[in-house]
Amino acid sequence: MVEVPASLSLGSHAPGPPTVLVVDDDEGVTTFFARLLVGEGYTVDIAHDGPSALTSAANNPPDVVLLDVMIPGIDGFEICRRLKRDAGTRLTPIILVTGLSAREQRMEGLEAGADEFLTKPVDTHELLARVRSLVRVKRYTDDLDSAASIIMTLAVMIEARDEYAEGHCHRMANYSTALGRSLCLDSDDLQALYRGGFLHNIGMLAIPDPVLRKAGPLEPEEYELVKSHTVVGDSLVSNLRSLQAVRPIVRHHHERLDGSGYPDGLQGDAIPLLAQIMSVVDVYDAVTTQRPYQPARPIDEAVDVLRDQVARGWRRPDLVEQFVALIHSGKVAV
Repeated sequence: MVEVPASLSLGSHAPGPPTVLVVDDDEGVTTFFARLLVGEGYTVDIAHDGPSALTSAANNPPDVVLLDVMIPGIDGFEICRRLKRDAGTRLTPIILVTGLSAREQRMEGLEAGADEFLTKPVDTHELLARVRSLVRVKRYTDDLDSAASIIMTLAVMIEARDEYAEGHCHRMANYSTALGRSLCLDSDDLQALYRGGFLHNIGMLAIPDPVLRKAGPLEPEEYELVKSHTVVGDSLVSNLRSLQAVRPIVRHHHERLDGSGYPDGLQGDAIPLLAQIMSVVDVYDAVTTQRPYQPARPIDEAVDVLRDQVARGWRRPDLVEQFVALIHSGKVAV
């Protein structure tokens, strides 16, 4: 079983009062904001410089950040940029609070990723209204991620229907993210691959157990039913905004470069890269684990199967060879 890297967290919503991180080098300002916010039912964390703000946000992720621009160590613009680049805090709303009023400074703050920009002296009623609004947005986003996590848990439960599929989701998440990382994909793509490892077969919900567990060859109508899991799975995740990046994996992980795959017969680069990655590791896992229709085969034979599929025009040679290199290096672990 693989551990979930912090940068690829599935998302969770912690109950309790919202937390506001107040960052300002003036203790009088932080004390004033803390009293104001605590009086409104918020939990308040305080930082007086840039490095402390980053540490606090990492250790106790807030619902909203009130961030002064002119702070020691690292200025507020750079703090904002770093928080927005980090997968763990990029969705955290940030209100830049500063004495600067020049248009250029305001634009720099917005370009750094700030969600709001308030000028000192701050109107407390406006500040509280902005905080309330942004907390609602943050909690809504967290709820979407929680829904995604529930669906991923359901995917593991679906896996349990098939005694031969134990551990398949975890292996797929492990293999695909390892390959994605070796290709220098960004954190968004790595998270999509991790989630896709769990969700690529979510459409198997629609497949009856007798078909799913059949040891012999499938009848044509049974095979068509199994193929439908890609479309069914795409439909199941389509309404969750936080899973939109996973949809191409769910729908297209059985496509082939020559157009002979399903469900849409896509060819070449029309097949999304993440789906192509998932298809490569799916073939490898299918060959190296026991299935109702075949025993587990050695790694070398799995590599031969992948290279044969390259020769047939089904898989991209660079993806296959990169994955083979990972296998031989020992960097792909079950």
